[in-house]
Amino acid sequence: MAAIDVEPTKIETAMRTLKLSGHVGFDSLPDQLVNKSVQNGFVFNILCIGETGLGKSTLMDSLFNTNFESTPSPHNLPTVKLKAHTYELQESNVRLKLTICDTVGYGDQVNKEDSFKAVVDYIDAQFEAYLQEELKIKRSLPSYHDSRLHVCLYFICPTGHGLKSIDLVCMKKLDTKVNIIPIIAKADTISKTELQKFKSKIMQELQANGVEIYQFPVDDESVSEVNGSMNAHIPFAVVGSTDFVKIGNKTVRARQYPWGTVQVENESHCDFVKLREMLIRTNMEDMREKTHARHYELYRRRRLAQMGFSDVDADNKPLSFQQTFEQKRSAHLQELQQKEDEMRQMFVQRVKEKEAELKEAEKELHAKFDKLRKDNTEEKRRLEELRKKIEDDTIEFNRRKQQTAQSHHTLTLGKSKKK
Repeated sequence: MAAIDVEPTKIETAMRTLKLSGHVGFDSLPDQLVNKSVQNGFVFNILCIGETGLGKSTLMDSLFNTNFESTPSPHNLPTVKLKAHTYELQESNVRLKLTICDTVGYGDQVNKEDSFKAVVDYIDAQFEAYLQEELKIKRSLPSYHDSRLHVCLYFICPTGHGLKSIDLVCMKKLDTKVNIIPIIAKADTISKTELQKFKSKIMQELQANGVEIYQFPVDDESVSEVNGSMNAHIPFAVVGSTDFVKIGNKTVRARQYPWGTVQVENESHCDFVKLREMLIRTNMEDMREKTHARHYELYRRRRLAQMGFSDVDADNKPLSFQQTFEQKRSAHLQELQQKEDEMRQMFVQRVKEKEAELKEAEKELHAKFDKLRKDNTEEKRRLEELRKKIEDDTIEFNRRKQQTAQSHHTLTLGKSKKK
């Protein structure tokens, strides 16, 4: 039965705008969406990259105003390991499933060439897990725990001299996989003048090496002004603290020094408030959306291309998923048939070789049998001759014996007569 290819026809119709004569009610869709989202809760995953001791865990505690009870990391690990911990947070009636992934041992090795590899593999593994769930026949995406990383907070050591080579290499490897926000850790160790020069130096090096960091969106009018001004403050110089100090009538997060107090939430002391505002209160949903629409989509496109799927054929004509599947299936069946034919030919060849070996062995056995039979006949003949000779010798012996006995008897009789 011949297959019939039917090309889908694209029907273009002009869209008309109509006026309603009365209230319908679909203006409540935003409220329905909000209620549904609040009911389901939200997921947000943060990747913290930085050398051991830069205050990653402390900053997380400060950002979410809680204590995640993370354990200190040693400095003598042979390789980089990623540890992810998921927490359930609730503020008012909004639930947030927060996952914090820490790079344990990052930058502690003597050879730092492959420090980024574990991070890249982990991000790809989360994309792959989501893709496999998406490709299932029976999917459960609404209840699936999305572990894709939405933002990477890259902690920069406050040296004041620019980025290290490991920083540039790692961020370059990750800029197409995750939203990167560079952060100057422990910013209270640098003076304000040095800090501004350090920020400018970092941005110049990122641009010179083609590293694309996350830019806060300015296409939404409600946040375009604040996001535009905050983009100019990147990288954020932050300070974290788990200690509370009473200043005046207020108890605030701060770091106490002999020369004074650094308040975490004081914008004249550091950029912590700016980071929290941009990361959590303004652009969290944009980061989630960009992760799915940009980074995951890029990974998905590459993986499907590796699997042999494409939107166009060899002639650059549109190709449906079903057509691609049929082509892949046909090619797969042909490959199986070819392998089956090769295996059959190989089997026949081996059978022939085995038959030839058996015939040769049979021929050798026949030759051995003929030789043994010939040797046996020859031996029988020799034995028969020997038996006959022995019989003849026996007869001759008996005859001579008889003659000897007769001669002796005759001689004895002659002697008796003489007497």
